[in-house]
Amino acid sequence: MIEQHHLTLRTICEVGCGAGEVLKQMHDRMDSDCAFWGYEISPHAFEMCKARSTERLHFLLRDIREEEDGRFDLILVLDVLEHLEDYFRFLRDLKPKSRYKIFHIPLDLSVQTVIRKGALLKRRDLYAHLHYFTKETALQTLRDAGYGLIDHFYTPRSVELGSEFVQKLLRFPRKVCFAIHQDLAARVLGGFSLLVLAE
Repeated sequence: MIEQHHLTLRTICEVGCGAGEVLKQMHDRMDSDCAFWGYEISPHAFEMCKARSTERLHFLLRDIREEEDGRFDLILVLDVLEHLEDYFRFLRDLKPKSRYKIFHIPLDLSVQTVIRKGALLKRRDLYAHLHYFTKETALQTLRDAGYGLIDHFYTPRSVELGSEFVQKLLRFPRKVCFAIHQDLAARVLGGFSLLVLAE
C-alpha cells in the first residue's frame, strides 16, 4: 500500500504492535531516514518487542492516545479494532495523530460463519474478537469516524494461512471464487481481511 501510493514517510507508528515483527520487517526494508515507534499496552507483548529496539526502532508500553505530542506520518492499526469495546472512540482519538493510517481488519462475518453454529463464538474465544465486520461495515465505520478513504483491498488470511480442517476444506473454493468475484468470495465463504489506507 505504501509503495502503490508513493507515500513519503519519515515516521511510522504501529498501535498494538504485539511482538514488533511488522515494524522490524519495515525497519529492515525501508530507507534509513525513517524512524519507527511501536505502542503496546500488554506488558507481556512489550517484553517480547522491546528486545527488537534499535536506534530507529522504539517500543513503548503505553496507550498512544495518552501521548499529547505524538504525531506521525503513518499509523498502522493491524488487527486491533475487532478487540476494542469502544472502537469508535479509539478511531476518533487516533485520527489527529497522523496524516495517513493503514488499517487491517478481519472480515469475520460471512454466510458460512453465520450458518455454522459457533463459528463466530469460536473467533471470540480463540482470538478475543468482540466485533465482526464485513467489507461494507468496516469501510462505513471508518467513514463514520471521520476518515477519508483512499484505497482498500482484500488480503487472503485463511486462503493462505488457515490450518484448521474447515479452513483447509474451503481453501480451493475460496481461491476459485475469489478469482471470479472477490466481493462474493468474501461475503459467502469468508476467510479474508481488508487492508485500508485512510487519512
